[in-house]
Amino acid sequence: MPARPPKRTRLIQRWSALRRWFGKRLPASAGHDASAQSIRDYFRHKAHSQGYTLSHSQQRVIDCLAQQASLLFGAKAPTPPSLYLYGAVGRGKSWLLDGFFQALPIKQKRRLHFHEFFAQLHQGMFRHREQDDALALTLDDLLQDCRVLCFDEFHVHDIGDAMLINRLFKALFQRAIVLLVTSNYPPEGLLPNPLYHARFKPVIELINSRMQVMEVGGPHDYRSQARNQAHQLFTQGHYVWPATPAQRHVLNLPPHDAPALALAVGTRQIQARLCEGRRVGFTFKDLCEQPTAVMDYLELCRRFDHWVIDDLPALAECSIAAQQRFINLIDVLYDQDKCLTLLGQLPLFERLGGNAIDLARTRSRLGQLQEVRLLT
Repeated sequence: MPARPPKRTRLIQRWSALRRWFGKRLPASAGHDASAQSIRDYFRHKAHSQGYTLSHSQQRVIDCLAQQASLLFGAKAPTPPSLYLYGAVGRGKSWLLDGFFQALPIKQKRRLHFHEFFAQLHQGMFRHREQDDALALTLDDLLQDCRVLCFDEFHVHDIGDAMLINRLFKALFQRAIVLLVTSNYPPEGLLPNPLYHARFKPVIELINSRMQVMEVGGPHDYRSQARNQAHQLFTQGHYVWPATPAQRHVLNLPPHDAPALALAVGTRQIQARLCEGRRVGFTFKDLCEQPTAVMDYLELCRRFDHWVIDDLPALAECSIAAQQRFINLIDVLYDQDKCLTLLGQLPLFERLGGNAIDLARTRSRLGQLQEVRLLT
């Protein structure tokens, strides 16, 4: 007869057997409760490390994100509701979206700036234009097995885009994809142009019926805090004025009257003033008073990391189209984490007036540039 194991060994074996027995009978909520807690812990540690105090509305959103994670990992749980976050600039919407994306322990997730996704969507639909359902085929290419899709800076100004967004959101919901969207506007504030707003109401109703809409409020613009956590666009970028020849020499820029360079972008050419390695320079007129598009900026971002934008005018004196292109350009540079040097003849705050409805976001972002009047 084999020797009986020591008492301590017998206790360990009995405890291991009990753990296996109970583990098989633990409620399904045990695993996804841990997922929810991990999301809360992640944000608590992230805020502490960056010196942030979470606002009440941010904490509410984090609790909601934790519930979404819990449902995502539940064995028989329904698909979590999609989430639409809106609020004034600098209130932490992108910070919340990025944190949730980073903390979510799955591979089937995508995080995209809405500009970038929409550019890819148009390209894919053109590629599949001969097929019966170009949208479905394009989404197959772009999303594959994606379960969670995060869109940052969602906004709508074009009625053609608005109609496609209606089809896009319906297709995403049919695929049971969890959609997390940030915007500066509540759903009712999208596409405010009175000529088109009524035609966009079906999209607004779809958002309100299929997504949980939450405001991210609070009195502070978090972009004004913790500069060391900001994007390169702010931490390494400058606004230089009044752009004298001496300043241009220090920045290693060509003379103001130097001839332009023809820079190939896709099948088109854009006038540039500087092209050296990963550094590129344009005038405001080159990029924003010409019929450039977000796809052009994205293509250039793949090739260049340090951008110089010269001759910033008073935006209030520019057309709405030029203002909107500048807004889109800054959005893309910010999201692609590029470094920006901006030059103008007057202080920055005197240049950023205007009537385009997204300028508040641009002012907030460019306000983080280091303003330099004299370079020595």
